[in-house]
Amino acid sequence: MVYPAQKHVLKVFGEIVKALPPSEQAKPQVLLLAGEVTPYRHDTDREMIFRQESNFFYLTGCNVPSAHVLSAYQAGTSFETTPTVDLFIPKAESADIMWSIPPPSLDAAKQTHDVTKAEYSSAVPESIATLIKAFPEALFHTLPRASPLFPFLSEVYTDMIMKSDGAITDAYLLPALHRARLVKDEEEVALIRKANAISSRAHEVVMRVLGKAVKGLVERGAGAGTDRPLLPGEWLIEKEAEAEAIFVASTRREGAIHQAYLPIVAASNRASTLHYCCNDREFAWGPVDPHDHTSKEAFAQGQDRSLLPQVLLIDAGCEWSNYAADITRTMPVGNGGRFNPQAREIYKLVHQMQADAFGIIEPGIHWDKVHAHTHRVLVNGFIKLGIFKCPEGKTLTADELETVVYNLGLSWPFYPHGLGHSLGMDVHDVPSASKPVNNDTLLQLTPEDTGPAVLFEYLRLRLPLEEGMVVTVEPGCYFHPHLLAPIMEKRSEYIDYDVLKKYEGMGGVRIEDCILITKNGYENLTTVKSDVDWVEGVCSGEL
Repeated sequence: MVYPAQKHVLKVFGEIVKALPPSEQAKPQVLLLAGEVTPYRHDTDREMIFRQESNFFYLTGCNVPSAHVLSAYQAGTSFETTPTVDLFIPKAESADIMWSIPPPSLDAAKQTHDVTKAEYSSAVPESIATLIKAFPEALFHTLPRASPLFPFLSEVYTDMIMKSDGAITDAYLLPALHRARLVKDEEEVALIRKANAISSRAHEVVMRVLGKAVKGLVERGAGAGTDRPLLPGEWLIEKEAEAEAIFVASTRREGAIHQAYLPIVAASNRASTLHYCCNDREFAWGPVDPHDHTSKEAFAQGQDRSLLPQVLLIDAGCEWSNYAADITRTMPVGNGGRFNPQAREIYKLVHQMQADAFGIIEPGIHWDKVHAHTHRVLVNGFIKLGIFKCPEGKTLTADELETVVYNLGLSWPFYPHGLGHSLGMDVHDVPSASKPVNNDTLLQLTPEDTGPAVLFEYLRLRLPLEEGMVVTVEPGCYFHPHLLAPIMEKRSEYIDYDVLKKYEGMGGVRIEDCILITKNGYENLTTVKSDVDWVEGVCSGEL
């Protein structure tokens, strides 16, 4: 598949023209962008892994370092339907061929990219001069030039434009790109679907390796650890790093070059840290007390020690052709591959939060409303578990108690993040379009849709859903000492602290899938299952 760059360029120009003052809309519009360069480790000549800047890739489909793109459009002319898209790539030098993979030839680049023409980077100044001469009234658009967040655009090019009395601005391109990227086309969805399929299998691989260990089916072979190293089929997962290694190895084996973000692999109470990325601790080990509900399976290779029952939260996803997956699964470790009673209750509650969110998701519904709904599910679940209670001396129905607790914001310390976010080339995709500063859509919400402001503080998506958007749905429930400290100090009359104490040490649970908003609802692009019976069946080695 040739990446549909020209279609994306046309979409971005459309967004730019809509945002321009009427007096500027009929003028020629030109895009000028630099691609990412190969990064190097500080003060060395050792290359670090290259990944193309997302906006540049969206307009070119090009993964060649140090590339440029120049594109021209004008309403009312042939350029309105077929803007020019000129790609510039470095010329292969002998050193490139000797030390690394060289850039493609111009003929190869033209065949593999949806562009009008491909030229060497040395032709950029001449091409800019040609456009200035052909379109003296053109408005040149760049990404924010003073920002370190985007590849550096040489001042040689911008000076050429300004010295010719040409107009250049960085006010419109980035917002236009974000708005264009918010809704995905079929080709983009196919890439996200592929990333999800690979990542889903990687999550299941980790679960199945855990299950093999429970069954004692992980065999080391003669001489392992002395005469020869352990082979992949002999690995045990006894550390967060080992689970991460197996996940990443599974995605790399299927051809994924990049992880979409640093994997979060958090065992035990570390699962309550939302973006825990250390992944450097062992699982929690015994001695195990009777109240821990353990069957005392020891994973340890030849060592006499037992695992404490605990959760292992893995939030990880790979990229496929620069498009991301973002999946979280929480699985049991110890206790024969099954959750202990408290962890199982919280897991089932979070799974219900996600299921209830799926039940109301459709085009047009505001994301704030879906997010608020999951908080109400959490409050209701905590009432049933006895964590939230009716104060002594008060008489409240279950519905009245749910409303009071919700409006007090007492669920926030247990679920402080947003329900999800836009997903695309970046895992937290197109922030200015997903959560615009001037957000008129919030005015559409009624008092019944909203709640205390604290519940919405960290949302990354605050829009009505549209067909073609790809978003994550990732409710969670956490018992983090720092987040719980305020309610511990204030001693709310609506919390049963004796009941809460039973759950405090378990860490947390998050379940996250990626979905495509469709005409009538949604399609779940994440294929690894998450229902509690399946997760326990796999992690115990029974399935």
